[in-house]
Amino acid sequence: MSKSLYEILGVSENATQEEIKKAYRKLARKYHPDICKKPECEEKFKEINTAYEILSDPEKRKQYDAMGDSMFNGQNFQDFYRQHKDIDLEEILASIFGGGFGRRSGFGGFGFDDFGFMPDLDVHAKIQIPFDTAIQGGIFPINYNGESIKVKIPAGIRTGQKLRIKGKGKSFRGQRGDLILEVEVLPSNEWERVGNDLYKKIDVPLKTMIFGGKVGVDTFKGHINVKVPKNSKCCQKLRVRGYGVNGGDLYLEMRPILPKVEELDPELAKMMEEKLPS
Repeated sequence: MSKSLYEILGVSENATQEEIKKAYRKLARKYHPDICKKPECEEKFKEINTAYEILSDPEKRKQYDAMGDSMFNGQNFQDFYRQHKDIDLEEILASIFGGGFGRRSGFGGFGFDDFGFMPDLDVHAKIQIPFDTAIQGGIFPINYNGESIKVKIPAGIRTGQKLRIKGKGKSFRGQRGDLILEVEVLPSNEWERVGNDLYKKIDVPLKTMIFGGKVGVDTFKGHINVKVPKNSKCCQKLRVRGYGVNGGDLYLEMRPILPKVEELDPELAKMMEEKLPS
């Protein structure tokens, strides 16, 4: 008489309850999806759990020992499981063994403490934060499960980085997981970030571009006056050391402000028209 449940756990039909439990723990540690990342491990883990649930229960084991795999229409349990895994397997097994199924057979059924595992209680979510908040840091309020939470944003955070909010995850047997927030930094119309450097376009009067001078610029570290060299060209960049993120630099791309001819002194306009190179 074939008895495939014993083969799944790797024990003999005469194994003691302690031997069955020891074999189960060893296999459960090996195939638990938190440890084994292969796609087939989750299904193997479920088979092991179901086999153990039957063989660890004296009444169910007695029924199985009397009939063997004939209880599964003559199939070994692996084939029976694969044939019925997409429907309510627990309900089928309950009808075969007389109820009381489901404590361990379903993945995530919280039988983990039997062999030293705890379920993952962390909750993962995504948040979008303004560019300015990402650069400067600060408090960003969110609403999670009807609760208002003030999230502390560290200065210089990037898209893809994660923030951990302690104690806001799922709870189980007195333990509480965390809320893990993956950050997406929204783009800015004014600023661009490349690594730890910041880039910004600034408008500079034509006179300053030609003859040199200074231009005022608002930065994340306050207002500064930047020296513009003589004979500057359109789109030329000025570097301001240390005004980026986490020690990076600020690059200012200059765009000349071209005055309207109507706004120029008539004599100057005429002279420029005659003397400026074509």
